[in-house]
Amino acid sequence: MLIILCWIGAGFALFGRQQQSESATCLPSRPERIVSMAPNLTEIVFALGLEDRIAGVASDSDYPPAALNKPKVGTFWQPNTEAVIALNPDLIIMLDNERQRPFANSLNRAGCRVLVLELRRIEHLRAAIEMIGRATDTQLPAKQLIDKITERVNSLSGLVGAEGKVKVLWVVQSEPLRVAGRDTFINGIIELAGGENAIGPTIQEYPRVGTEELLACGAEVIIEAAMGDNVEQQQQVAEVFWGKYPNLPAVKNDRIYVVDPDTVLRLGPRLPEGLEMIAGYLHPSSFVE
Repeated sequence: MLIILCWIGAGFALFGRQQQSESATCLPSRPERIVSMAPNLTEIVFALGLEDRIAGVASDSDYPPAALNKPKVGTFWQPNTEAVIALNPDLIIMLDNERQRPFANSLNRAGCRVLVLELRRIEHLRAAIEMIGRATDTQLPAKQLIDKITERVNSLSGLVGAEGKVKVLWVVQSEPLRVAGRDTFINGIIELAGGENAIGPTIQEYPRVGTEELLACGAEVIIEAAMGDNVEQQQQVAEVFWGKYPNLPAVKNDRIYVVDPDTVLRLGPRLPEGLEMIAGYLHPSSFVE
């Protein structure tokens, strides 16, 4: 399976032919009781207009607000098999993840119908939306959603594509300092927003970085994802922490940003919003309005 989302000049392209998996082939054409086992999958299902057919969601599904009113079936990391089966679902949608594979096997043994999707990179998003659309008999809304995402990202690339790349250090942990490498979903966000990863190729996806490497990377912007809801307080903490490195361009120019992770890091229908947020930090002159 190869579905590619790529940066082409000032444009964004979602293309490729998705072969339907065996599991998707045996799914009912119109399931009426759907369970979503990840927050970003919940957002996709809602975006396809399936709210009335959603029987349950992972408890960390909090967007759109209507998801808060749906029965909860455990978290993404700790799914509750009994709670799922008790809802009598005719379609369970989940991510291909090591922590969820035993859960998927348990559901299969119980006779449940399961759609497992790979959604670890931006280039997987189109395939995931298309497969959910086929499995739920919402092919047209799925196409419309893909077109909407593509159009918005194309518009964004028109704003930032002509400007120079900004070196970005994306921090996933402060102590010890750990950052996003180039073989990550986050790297795709950086590049589509008109930036380049300040960290070169690494063996690990999220490598630890020492002081020498940090000062040599020349990061012009530092981005951290907030932990919890108090983004403003964490912004202040981050500014104090990075004050130890006054010669780093991002610190010298006050370009340190703590962002809402749900908008930026959930790979789903809000991808354009996340990209626009990051692009605004990297290229503020393009977003004066």
